[in-house]
Amino acid sequence: MFSFLSPKLGIDLGTTTTLVFVPGKGIILNEPSVVAMSENGKKIVAIGADAKEMIGRTPESIVAYRPMKDGVIADYRVTEAMLRYYIRKALGAYTFFRPDVVVSVPAGVTSTQRRAVVEAAVKAGAREAYVIKEPILAAIGAGIPIHEPRGHMIVDIGGGTIDVAVVALGGIVASTSVKCAGNRIDVAITDYIKKTYNLAIGDSTAEDVKIGIGSAVPVEEELSMPIKGRDLLSGLPRTVTIGTNEIVRAISRELREMIKAIRAVLQETPPELASDIIDQGIIMTGGTSQLRHLPELVFRRTGVPAVLAPDAPFCVAKGTGIALNHLDTYKKAMTTKRG
Repeated sequence: MFSFLSPKLGIDLGTTTTLVFVPGKGIILNEPSVVAMSENGKKIVAIGADAKEMIGRTPESIVAYRPMKDGVIADYRVTEAMLRYYIRKALGAYTFFRPDVVVSVPAGVTSTQRRAVVEAAVKAGAREAYVIKEPILAAIGAGIPIHEPRGHMIVDIGGGTIDVAVVALGGIVASTSVKCAGNRIDVAITDYIKKTYNLAIGDSTAEDVKIGIGSAVPVEEELSMPIKGRDLLSGLPRTVTIGTNEIVRAISRELREMIKAIRAVLQETPPELASDIIDQGIIMTGGTSQLRHLPELVFRRTGVPAVLAPDAPFCVAKGTGIALNHLDTYKKAMTTKRG
């Protein structure tokens, strides 16, 4: 079990962003889950924020990409290197001691995928590694008393997945994990602008549009935003102005898929717990849950009130910190390995 000398780290290993939490200090690292590599794949050139700046701007000899796909490890070796980088950066002068690490994983991961994350964390330098499912961590981080005999519904929407779970007595009663979240919304915006305006835009521009003017439901007072890209006919740079309600139309299919996931879990929920959820509402966490009016859309489509948790993007990371301090309490929710 824990050594008093071992530092403790909580890692929210996301598809788009990795957060590192240290008990007593809070979130000390918030960097993109991006690694830039030389073309032959031999050498890692940059990790995190430095690597993200290279996306779409690198010479052919350097490739910037995300080693996590839909919340799980797509490239084991690169994920291990990324974890090692974040662990070292977080520990700074204390690298003499190997840390005890809690890592988050999506609700839908297989036991093999869970073990892959644990192995990667141990090889990256962890003394003991634990993985806990994201909905549990999100609920803990949002301040939900998950050990009560009452049902709580948590909807965690990140970059790669939407995780929906009903939690009671410290465990997951019903859950689903669907690979449709922030990244898919960005792709839908890119496709819409390409088809409607013959304009090619990059991933980061699509993300800026989503954050700047995106909404889950049509609005009366629209926001608008100029978008710069490359004209597909002339090949020259061009600017168009786009409004909120166009974005609502562009991302409607992705939003329907997310609502479908929420409804599916509600339909699986035992009646007693369902009545608890109606009383307490659905708690929404994760970066993408901050899309304008998304809780309103959830209420319209399910009839259950939905609220955005305070510090929604950081609930999972905060949950790792709380779990680190109360490991015995959360034992049954974990996969673990000693380094």
